[in-house]
Amino acid sequence: MEDKIKGADVSRDKFHRDLEDLKARLLNLAQLAETAIRQSVAAFLSLDREAAREVIAGDKAINDLEEAIDEECIRLIALFQPVALDLRQLMAVDHIIAELERVGDLAVNIAEEALDLEPGRARHPRLHEMAQEVIRMLGDSLQSFLNRDTRLARQVCKADTLVDEMNRDLIQDLVQEMIAADAAVPACQSQINVVRQLERVGDHATNIAEQVVYMVEGESVRHRCQG
Repeated sequence: MEDKIKGADVSRDKFHRDLEDLKARLLNLAQLAETAIRQSVAAFLSLDREAAREVIAGDKAINDLEEAIDEECIRLIALFQPVALDLRQLMAVDHIIAELERVGDLAVNIAEEALDLEPGRARHPRLHEMAQEVIRMLGDSLQSFLNRDTRLARQVCKADTLVDEMNRDLIQDLVQEMIAADAAVPACQSQINVVRQLERVGDHATNIAEQVVYMVEGESVRHRCQG
């Protein structure tokens, strides 16, 4: 009996070491995704086509790491058959890496807009502000995961309302600019596309925050984690 207990303890310790390694890899993925968003927005605002191409080329590293972490999640579930909080942590990791991979895709979309945009047209003055807000949300959502901080996770959910308002306001302004001048249509349409990508980054940050609340509290709070 004592040997079985020791064996179980050893297995549990190995699982938690592997889980911590997995979280470290997730953090690396998060850094890649956040950097991609930052660089893609900077490339769009400055019309830096070389930087935009770097974002597009870098997406493969994000995809490859997401696939590797996903495979490790499956391996750990099959090998250790975790339950309760341990299982929810693994499930959260698997959900979060999918959200981060999509953030990388959105960064590519923004970078492609930078490649297509013609020079000479001013960008909306609040576009950078919106980008900074969604990047902050993304960082906070990951921090809430690492610290199991449901209070911070719920703050991320609340911040999504502000991003949605920015999305509506910026698109309204850009549509009005297109109505006023046909020549503004291509540049404004490109900016609308970027605004929509940024709004979706905010959605992915919110999805991560909802996973944190589920992981810690054991209850799904999709669409209602602000409470």
